[in-house]
Amino acid sequence: MSEAVLRDFPSLFSLKGKVAVVTGGSRGLGLHAASAFLQAGAAKVFISSRKAKACDEAVAALLAQPNLAPGAEVISVPADSSTLAGIKQLLAAVSAHTDHVDILFANAGATWGAPFDSHPDDAFAKVMDLNVRGVFNAIREFAPLLTRRATVRDPARVIITSSVAGLGVGSLGAHGTYGYSASKAAVLHLGRNLAVELGPRHVTVNSLCPGFFPSKMSNGLMEATGGAAEMAKGNPMRRLGEPEDIAGAVVYLASRAGAHVNGETLAVDGGSLWQRGEMLSAKL
Repeated sequence: MSEAVLRDFPSLFSLKGKVAVVTGGSRGLGLHAASAFLQAGAAKVFISSRKAKACDEAVAALLAQPNLAPGAEVISVPADSSTLAGIKQLLAAVSAHTDHVDILFANAGATWGAPFDSHPDDAFAKVMDLNVRGVFNAIREFAPLLTRRATVRDPARVIITSSVAGLGVGSLGAHGTYGYSASKAAVLHLGRNLAVELGPRHVTVNSLCPGFFPSKMSNGLMEATGGAAEMAKGNPMRRLGEPEDIAGAVVYLASRAGAHVNGETLAVDGGSLWQRGEMLSAKL
């Protein structure tokens, strides 16, 4: 039956020849995603974060991994994604190497934990600027490159890193992450709006909501609430997130497999949002 024929299934998850930009790409989830893009066949991946040294170290690590496509390039483009000037600097650096971008992984983010009664205003503003305003600016500024080669059948992709804290209640009490949770909820709705706005231009916009993954950003909170092992006990899957969990999600959304997924939110948390174990333990 013709209905049963899948077009070129072996390439369904391939990113052969694609160009990707990863903000917050020097460590953690951004680095995992960059590794996944490259091992799925990407031809060029730009790594951005505030610190040039961190970007350079990430580039070296990525180039040393297996499964790279012949001639694959990894390029350091340090920039401060929390400011419009920083985003414009990033765009200029990327534009010096390519006239188009197929994948924008808007992953740069920050958090801040402090009690409600003494939560600093400047910390709240810093988190909102990077996690929401910075994401909007990055997508808007990169839109011309994203639409350059995008088509109905092969749209460009924007993937936003949100959090399960944007879907439910985040950390409260002594380690309250009020700005972080609010920013991650805001950026989810921003993504839905931009999915409708940019869909006709052949750009999909989807969001990831990771649970707890061991990383520099989350390690402090995990240690303050009993450590990774204790946190894992509260997860229905009895473990925390691992690099492959993010890798699979971003390759799905960036490849032909996810070409008709737009405006959606994918939680990668082992079901912790529904059990609430991870977030409840983080309130204390």
